[in-house]
Amino acid sequence: MKLKLRNIPWKKRIIQSVWMLIGLGTMVLFGGAMLQKNQKKCAGIQIEIAGATQNMFLDEKEILEILNLAGRLEGSPVGKINLRAFETVLERNSWIQNAEMYFDNHQLLQVKVLERQPIARVFVNGGNSFYVDSAALRLPLSDKLSARVPVFTNFPSDKAILARPDSSLLEGIVKLSSFIKTDSFWMAQIAQVNITGDSKFELVPLIGDQLILLGDAEQLDKKFRRLKAFYEQALMQQGMNTYEKLDIRFDKQVVAVKRGAWKAEIDAIILPKKQ
Repeated sequence: MKLKLRNIPWKKRIIQSVWMLIGLGTMVLFGGAMLQKNQKKCAGIQIEIAGATQNMFLDEKEILEILNLAGRLEGSPVGKINLRAFETVLERNSWIQNAEMYFDNHQLLQVKVLERQPIARVFVNGGNSFYVDSAALRLPLSDKLSARVPVFTNFPSDKAILARPDSSLLEGIVKLSSFIKTDSFWMAQIAQVNITGDSKFELVPLIGDQLILLGDAEQLDKKFRRLKAFYEQALMQQGMNTYEKLDIRFDKQVVAVKRGAWKAEIDAIILPKKQ
């Protein structure tokens, strides 16, 4: 019994030594495999662009040109390629939201690019214009495509760094444009959105010759429901050009100014409570 007890520590040591040798061998094999892989050369580049549901402002050729300008990839040893540095180069492009790169088991470099999507086109007072995405990031125009997005006019500034009021206005543009884009009726009906001197919004419809006073970008669902109800109750009965101005800023009503009178005739149409 005493002999058996004395032998237990030796058995443990043997087992531990065996596991240490197995672990060391595994590390050596893994290190050798990694070294062998790093010495292999980049066999080619495969590019995938995501995020472009309607438009594609980037193509594989442009992305490949950006990468080649940053350094040689194809034919270079895998271990000498700094993938994060190349990802950073890609992400400097205004249209690229995110870039990820990795080598597959065949030494093919996989390049995954997420493209930014414009949500509105904004014209500045001076005549220049830019796109803006859902994060209120300004994007340059493209020579290849023109995005079908709501158009805003009279933005007060095209400075690289916007003042706080202009930044807030840009966020309002994103909010309003996002609302319009999610509804096919309003996307077809709103020709453009004018920005007033006090940073409020006026809608210019495609059908109908009246100006629609929207105000700020708050409570958009209620405001547009009131406008749609007014279309159904009043304009369809009296004609689309009866009124020269519609004001949907006030709760539960649409104030309509009639056209062609010496003195403005105002109809305050009270809508059902649900509007």
